[in-house]
Amino acid sequence: MIDRGHGIPIVLIPGLHGRWEWTRPAVEALARQHRVIAFSLCDERTSPFPCDPDRAFENYVSQVGLALDRAGLDRAVIAGVSYGGLIAAEFAARHPDRASALVLASALHASWVPNDEQQRYLRSPFLLSPMFVATSPGRIHPEIAAALPRFGERISFTARQGARAVMAPTSPFRMARRIAWAKSHQFADPRRVTAPALLVTGEPGLDRVLPVDVSRRYLDDLDGAEHVVLKDTGHMGILTKPDAFAGVLERFVNGARLSA
Repeated sequence: MIDRGHGIPIVLIPGLHGRWEWTRPAVEALARQHRVIAFSLCDERTSPFPCDPDRAFENYVSQVGLALDRAGLDRAVIAGVSYGGLIAAEFAARHPDRASALVLASALHASWVPNDEQQRYLRSPFLLSPMFVATSPGRIHPEIAAALPRFGERISFTARQGARAVMAPTSPFRMARRIAWAKSHQFADPRRVTAPALLVTGEPGLDRVLPVDVSRRYLDDLDGAEHVVLKDTGHMGILTKPDAFAGVLERFVNGARLSA
């Protein structure tokens, strides 16, 4: 578990890849003004948290509470990235007393249904992972080009993020299992969330991983939720523009109304 910085505490839950290291730029940017608690999902081999496969998605919800306990915190801002948004929203609905605020970044919604291509990956994650990797540049290049218009910036970002992927590899099997666990989970009514909520997305034309409209469904679930679009980003705004992301959260957790 990572515990960095000082100030209002924020728990940052990673995406489907499961590794906190992939979110390092956001962790470092947020830690300049806040205390940031981050971790890899509990079914990762490097995670110190328990995981019982029979409990499926419930493991991740419990892990958030355990992380708060280990940090000596009664409550914190609960922030989830992509798949981590499912975990964050569920925790905030189940434990409203422990979530001082809820932040969902390009978050997967419980109503999401995989498309045909994604279904193929989920059925044979190991066999199809080379194809997934081969087609990834076509999905993410437009976003990187928009967020980082200078060629040198793009090369530097790609090299750093590639190094993180190599040093903190993810498992196609575990990624597919996480989706299966989420699809079989009975989610709590999101209207039980009482904390102020913020939805952060990229631009619809640049997020080629998860349609922005899927994340926007949270606006119907969470009364009074605010929505901020990180300009010139898609699904990876917390990585390509971590300072902008941290700035949005800074204003939100300090009570400022944000522009939609």
